[in-house]
Amino acid sequence: MRILIVQESDWIERNPHQQHHLMDRLSVKGHDIRVIDYGIDWRRKDSKRHGFLVDRKVYHHVHKVNPKARVQVIRPSIVEIPVLDYVSIPYFHGKEIERQIKEFKPDVIIAFGLLNAYFAARSANKHGIPFVYYLIDVLYALIPEKIFQGMGKSLKKRTIARSDLVITINKRLSELAIELGSKPEKTKLIDAGIDLNQFDPQLDGSRIRDEYDIKEDETVLFFMGWIYHFAGMKELAIELGKNKEKYPKIKIVVVGDGDAYDDMVRIRDKYDLKDQLILTGKQPYYRIPEFTAAADICLLPAHQDEEIMQDIVPIKIYEYMAMEKPVIVTRLPGISMEFGEGHGLQYVNGSEEVLPLAQKMREKGNIKEEGKKAREFVQNNDWEVITERFEETLEKLL
Repeated sequence: MRILIVQESDWIERNPHQQHHLMDRLSVKGHDIRVIDYGIDWRRKDSKRHGFLVDRKVYHHVHKVNPKARVQVIRPSIVEIPVLDYVSIPYFHGKEIERQIKEFKPDVIIAFGLLNAYFAARSANKHGIPFVYYLIDVLYALIPEKIFQGMGKSLKKRTIARSDLVITINKRLSELAIELGSKPEKTKLIDAGIDLNQFDPQLDGSRIRDEYDIKEDETVLFFMGWIYHFAGMKELAIELGKNKEKYPKIKIVVVGDGDAYDDMVRIRDKYDLKDQLILTGKQPYYRIPEFTAAADICLLPAHQDEEIMQDIVPIKIYEYMAMEKPVIVTRLPGISMEFGEGHGLQYVNGSEEVLPLAQKMREKGNIKEEGKKAREFVQNNDWEVITERFEETLEKLL
């Protein structure tokens, strides 16, 4: 198959998500993959720009999780001026979608974004190409400018209406898709996956613990990924800072960067937490299993009232669980619906509950027991199985 992917995030720099795992594996299986992406992090870059209009770029032989993958990534031109960057997407991405339809002749178009997803759906309908809308996030809730979020939700509804198939990665997102207008018979759930060979609980994390001077009797609370302001990690770091004498054997390890990274650094320095709050910055994806192996308990203490978090289940939770790690996680609708009770997830209502719960688990000695429950729950979510299901779904659609 010739598959054209359209998204409004950085395919190359951002950490691997559902689409990266699937497309790398489909590429290795012989399918031809092209991606139209968007350099979403341009506002965060410190480098001086030589102009406001950035030229189109093409990246060849890109891979994210499998070195044998050969994905072509096309990044259309963009106007690097706030607000005008959104306005420029319909023109430049719409033009690129039409160009790829003419040159690449895709068998199917799969979209993950908002603006460019709508224009991809419109072009697909015009040219008689099957269009799949893949929902892994509630993207309109992530738009920084609140005034545009309603417009984003409206676009999502209109794109769903033009879709031949809507795929989601969890039960709550499937419900949301139907609430937004997707027909049940055209809505399919394909779970998030895990590379069970890579995320192997037998992996030794002692090298990481030695590297960061973590003693055998210390308990590591671990978070990985993009650090949003609503991730709850700032609040957790402050809690540790205010109570570090109470939790001398607990360390927090954060692997990743993001919007709140600089704030995390300031909190670490303000409370003199250099020995208990370890910020590694962004790490290569191949090192993530080893970092996870070094942990005792994994974390997702996101704000309970954050709209973007209500319906999603981040892939990192599956990866934590695959490594036989219990997860302390905020009780959110999508997550609690997906995992229920008693499967290695320890629910809290906010960051202030994380440290007391971790201390209780440490004293009770049930960390490993809860970790085994977690692994057992996700042991059938292997990426190879998920990829086969996805491939079969596309073939059936075609």
